[in-house]
Amino acid sequence: DIEITMEANPGTAEQQKFNEFRSAGINRLSIGIQSFNNEHLQKLGRIHDRTEATKAAEMAHHAGFENFNLDLMFALPGQNIKQAIEDINTAIALEPSHISYYQLTIEPNTWFHHHPPVTPDEELSWQIQEQCQAILGEHGYTQYEVSAYCKEKKHCQHNLNYWQFGDYLGIGAGAHDKITHPHQQQIERKWKTRQPQQYLSDINTGNAVQGRRILGRKDASLEFMMNALRLTDGFESDLFSQHTGLVINSIEKPLRQAEEKDWLEWQTHWIKPTETGKQYLNDLVALFLPE
Repeated sequence: DIEITMEANPGTAEQQKFNEFRSAGINRLSIGIQSFNNEHLQKLGRIHDRTEATKAAEMAHHAGFENFNLDLMFALPGQNIKQAIEDINTAIALEPSHISYYQLTIEPNTWFHHHPPVTPDEELSWQIQEQCQAILGEHGYTQYEVSAYCKEKKHCQHNLNYWQFGDYLGIGAGAHDKITHPHQQQIERKWKTRQPQQYLSDINTGNAVQGRRILGRKDASLEFMMNALRLTDGFESDLFSQHTGLVINSIEKPLRQAEEKDWLEWQTHWIKPTETGKQYLNDLVALFLPE
């Protein structure tokens, strides 16, 4: 039952490639659509257009992929509600099993960071999100994480592992991994050399790991909560102990503070964000920052 996902760019999608991916054992695709609006795609610097985006999803179906994801953004430069709804309806019409729907964020050291675009304000962004979430729900896409929506039993296993603070191996240039060493009661993060040529050279000398870090107790509890609180249904409290080596009472103070603000529900064996907590997720997570 292993899930094997390959990311695909609509601008380079070909039917033969998709057929061969499926024959090779890839059983899930994640296609980076971002938008079906040509003007918005151009502003985002994407190399594909609406036609290529649509064809990529159709190719996935024709290649036999019963499980594939479409990445879609909202609050794009100059976007209005009508355009956002058209994007989400177009995505739904292509019948993916999973849709990742998230707000555009401006990352440091990017073109948008140095040349900030005019994007919808907070009120308009919230209206877009609220209306499009309702449309997704009406069409059978359940929100199980902040930006993840899926048909029945089509949750992304890869991302669920991240959000539940599970371990993973990073193989290849720029890859990161997280490994728990239970006997040493340690959680280790490692990252590989980013540049492909340098990575290949470093492999030959056994030095492909560029850096490593051991998470302290406070870092581990913060990182767990940063991930697990993204889950719509929350998590079993025992999961915190299993993946951090700490008892749940070690974060009792911020848990109580979150309860008082109506951002979180803490039952005996289960913790989950409230509807208000989901809207103020950054503030909720900030309660768990080390003092």
